[in-house]
Amino acid sequence: MKKVAIVHHSGYGHTTRQAAAVRDGAAAAGADAKLYSVTELDDTAWGELAAADAIIFGAPTYMGSVSAPFKDFMDKSSKVWFTQGWKNKLGAGFTNSASQSGDKLNSLVQLAIFGAQQGMIWVSAGMMPGNNSSTGSVSDLNRLGSYIGVMAQSNSDQGADAMQDSDLATAAELGKRVAKAAVAFNAGAL
Repeated sequence: MKKVAIVHHSGYGHTTRQAAAVRDGAAAAGADAKLYSVTELDDTAWGELAAADAIIFGAPTYMGSVSAPFKDFMDKSSKVWFTQGWKNKLGAGFTNSASQSGDKLNSLVQLAIFGAQQGMIWVSAGMMPGNNSSTGSVSDLNRLGSYIGVMAQSNSDQGADAMQDSDLATAAELGKRVAKAAVAFNAGAL
């Protein structure tokens, strides 16, 4: 069974709910999927990340970038970078903000570059955009039309329980895609 780690930060609970959907999607595809909060990582968790076949990164977008606690995690991973400890692992990413755009693309690019610096193989969302025609709706998968990773939008005056079901379903699809890719991918062949 492939191990998929979902490393995330959440300031208000929305990104944790999105991370749980990613985990559930990966588990539905047969992976051993586990959530890790960047604020609670200990030596055991870092060891589990080293043993994972894939790591999916998730952070809210604050001021056009990943949150400060997530950036702190990125900086703390420099020891992993130095030894290329995550080289040839699969990587993917997701983010959430209150605005429809909120410059979420910048956060996903930041996550993809982080994965590239770690020597990871990036897995895109792999979905066509939804809600982009007169017959589309906010209920469509990938309603925000992202390719490099998954985006969600949560109203700033509502809690995580009010998130769009389609955003959570899109997150679950990312988890499934990464889990299936992990089964198909043989990192030792590189």
